[in-house]
Amino acid sequence: MQIGQKIKRLRLKNGLTQEELGERTDLSKGFISQLERDMNSPSIETLFSLLEVLGTTPRDFFDDSDKEPKIVFTPSDHTVHKDPDAGYEVDWLVATSNEKEMEPVFLTLAEKGEFKKFEPSLAETFVYVLSGKVRLLLGNKEYTASEGDSIYYEASDHHQLVNDFEGQTEMVIVATQSYL
Repeated sequence: MQIGQKIKRLRLKNGLTQEELGERTDLSKGFISQLERDMNSPSIETLFSLLEVLGTTPRDFFDDSDKEPKIVFTPSDHTVHKDPDAGYEVDWLVATSNEKEMEPVFLTLAEKGEFKKFEPSLAETFVYVLSGKVRLLLGNKEYTASEGDSIYYEASDHHQLVNDFEGQTEMVIVATQSYL
């Protein structure tokens, strides 16, 4: 088994650049590049960190057998990433979403919180605002949605979600995988 190729496949399925994967795991882009080309080997701790960010478990990563797909995902299956400096917490609701066409997440933005800026892609994104108010920056335009509103857009321009509420904003986001 070539670990590097499997990590690269998972990274691409997650729509992450080497730099983004490095940022989420505190590794350099160069290390990720070498790892994907099997020029170095990660420590167990580093491998587990990579797998968590990539939405898989060590068991699933190393299991090459055919098995029945998981249908129900409980909170223990979720992967959560918090960025207190940017003011957001993202919860990947389906651990294997990197292998699917859609990626559902639960996003919480703290007051004045901003989710990361995304580059243009072929993805489409749906947002349902559960509470608060969110502002979508899409290219040079801005759109605002409040509790109960939905947003649907093609990610063909730079885009970012920003809390536009004096308090916490929560939303469910479903994005299609972008295969550029």
